[in-house]
Amino acid sequence: MSTVRIERDGALARLRLDKARGNAIDEALAGDLLAALREVEADAGVAGVLLCSAHPKLFCPGLDLVSLSGYDRPALERFVGLFGELVTALYGFRRPLVAALSGHAVAGGCVLALTADLRVLRRGAQIGLNEVKVGVPLPRWVAVLLRASVPPQALTRVALLGENFGDEAALAAGLVHELAGAEGFEDACAARLRELVDRDAYSLATTKGYLREPVLEAMRGGGPDHVREFLDGWFSSGTQERIRGVVASLASKGS
Repeated sequence: MSTVRIERDGALARLRLDKARGNAIDEALAGDLLAALREVEADAGVAGVLLCSAHPKLFCPGLDLVSLSGYDRPALERFVGLFGELVTALYGFRRPLVAALSGHAVAGGCVLALTADLRVLRRGAQIGLNEVKVGVPLPRWVAVLLRASVPPQALTRVALLGENFGDEAALAAGLVHELAGAEGFEDACAARLRELVDRDAYSLATTKGYLREPVLEAMRGGGPDHVREFLDGWFSSGTQERIRGVVASLASKGS
């Protein structure tokens, strides 16, 4: 059963994350989302995409540590390659893409959000990259995407301190473009997507391509050494201990 639903609304398509554990990212979700994106990309009738969640209080909490904690090094390397392919494909999508962050979007969830042309956060929800707190380094392509998405003065708090941000603080950090209230949230996001779709499609796609081309080239430019650096960090003894602690905490909460 797919963890991502494609819902059509005229010329708009909603890619709705719908997986247990609040859309935590594992191979199934990454593969399903990439397949769904490729499907709508091949459909000339889709003019724009809304990336959204079926869970009312979570957009995406990041990587599924419960699943990934059992991976050996080759398996995790395979997953990292798939996740990188997904994020690069989302960022390279030439039609309008709006992220409707109806709940918390942290770690890998924040990474997914950063690929969008417009990120709308529900008031009261949090967004951030907290990998450093677990001891997991950002993959090189995530660091490139982040550097292109938020102002330089926010990078220390976002990437090195691993803070989460809500409401006006999320706006100030550049992690989101807009805030919206809970009532009618997704409809408001769809309305913003329609504004983008109403622009000339060729002009928008061409301009978006020019703006994103240098970043995409840099995201794709990492080599085996950068993958090794990420894996070395993940499998370090301290990080493995912290991951086991997170997984134990989730188990005690019945997650």
